[in-house]
Amino acid sequence: MTAEVSSSDAVARRRPPSAPSVGATSAEASLGPWRTALATLRRDRVAMLSLSVFLVILVACLLAPVYEHVIAHTNAFTSHVSGTTIVNGKRVPVLTNSSTGLGLGVTPIGPTWDVHHYFLGADSQGRDVAVRLLYGGRNSLLIGVSSAVIACFLATILGVAAGYFGGVLDSVLARCFDVIWAFPVYLLGISLSVVLLTSGGLQLGPIHIDSASRLLPILIIAVIYVPYVARPLRGQVLSLRGREFIVAGIGLGASDARILRKDVLPNVMPTVLVFLPLMTAINMLTESAFSFLSIGVQPPNASWGTIINDGLGLLYTRPMVTLAPGLLIAITAVALNLLGDSVRNALDPKARLRGAA
Repeated sequence: MTAEVSSSDAVARRRPPSAPSVGATSAEASLGPWRTALATLRRDRVAMLSLSVFLVILVACLLAPVYEHVIAHTNAFTSHVSGTTIVNGKRVPVLTNSSTGLGLGVTPIGPTWDVHHYFLGADSQGRDVAVRLLYGGRNSLLIGVSSAVIACFLATILGVAAGYFGGVLDSVLARCFDVIWAFPVYLLGISLSVVLLTSGGLQLGPIHIDSASRLLPILIIAVIYVPYVARPLRGQVLSLRGREFIVAGIGLGASDARILRKDVLPNVMPTVLVFLPLMTAINMLTESAFSFLSIGVQPPNASWGTIINDGLGLLYTRPMVTLAPGLLIAITAVALNLLGDSVRNALDPKARLRGAA
């Protein structure tokens, strides 16, 4: 009995240790590149944690009307100068006269940590900060995601066209990219925003976009970031044009539309998917900066940037008005950047090979 166990142990020791991992790798490869990347992403704890954090923030912001009407019982866009609330069973005013300096102005109530009564306190107009935070997040995330999708869509079309067709089209598009690239992002965005806000909006043929519309900052942010995505895509397509399978397709008489659809776009789409969460984070930060400068989201709408601006005068007495949206901006941006890095690693075959080694 002992001899049998020893011989089986010896056989087990002689087996190559890499055999199970090779089988697992071949099984994953048989799923196809997209399913393999998705399986890799699901096993990435950082990616799942980042995605969970982003989804929690997104769902909480989408449920802002529920929190406003069912739990907080207040209006996020109406001043409550003479309003009262309950703290520790006692009814107290939301705004009290300032007791510092000359006694001018008012001091809003601070965080009560009661979800039913001014959880994060009030701003200088007596509005519930927690409710406005959720409504502001809806606009910040809407503008960030929408502008990122539009920017990536336009950049894919322009970058692929410039890199594949070349010639005059490539020269014209490349020079346009260079012109936009030459301007600092915030300087160009501020200039466009100021011009369009003072002129009453944007006129696109029969379509008029009002200066208070959220579509205006979405388009401005999308346009100024198109070159930042289109230029890398153009370079990638230029390198693909010299590959054997592209040359073989052209030699066989395949149409440009077929080559773009079957050969070029499948190789470019992973890069676009990596850019999407990264651009969402960047665009959200840009929108918050514009709104902080009062050239982004316009009243009565709110965003995380406008809430930070509202809390500047309360920075020393009620810092939570400014800190809360700032923390949410930072957490969301970090989560999206980590998710973008994980997507890049999942879609990169060399990264998977390095991980397997």
